[in-house]
Amino acid sequence: MKNNNSPLRHLPWLVLAIVGACALGVVALRRGEAINALWIVVAAVAIYLVAYRYYSLFIANNVMQLDARRATPAVLNNDGLDYVPTNKHILFGHHFAAIAGAGPLVGPVLAAQMGYLPGTLWLIAGVVLAGAVQDFMVLFMSTRRNG
Repeated sequence: MKNNNSPLRHLPWLVLAIVGACALGVVALRRGEAINALWIVVAAVAIYLVAYRYYSLFIANNVMQLDARRATPAVLNNDGLDYVPTNKHILFGHHFAAIAGAGPLVGPVLAAQMGYLPGTLWLIAGVVLAGAVQDFMVLFMSTRRNG
């Protein structure tokens, strides 16, 4: 029988976090304007994936205390029109589309005023710590208040 509590299951995530930190370090410490956008993309994707794996799990289990056994309004009020059970991948797309708030507006202004690093950090950290969490909580509370 496989042990699910093995520390080795966290190893790929640790490697991904180190890769993201190194990419962000290259963006932060490289002098001059010649920087490849791939470093920013690698840093952002690595940080988003690690945050999705650990931070979102923390928010779901400890802050919101989700219960998968509870039916959603789409199941309880299924009328085939307004309330229809939907595939989880479609719902993920709705959540992903909802996080585009002030970040795309404030980030470029910061980049124009102070350089690309503060704007990049604003977008990456803002999505992880504020945007995605706020949208997840609003979607969750809306679901628990009957849609």
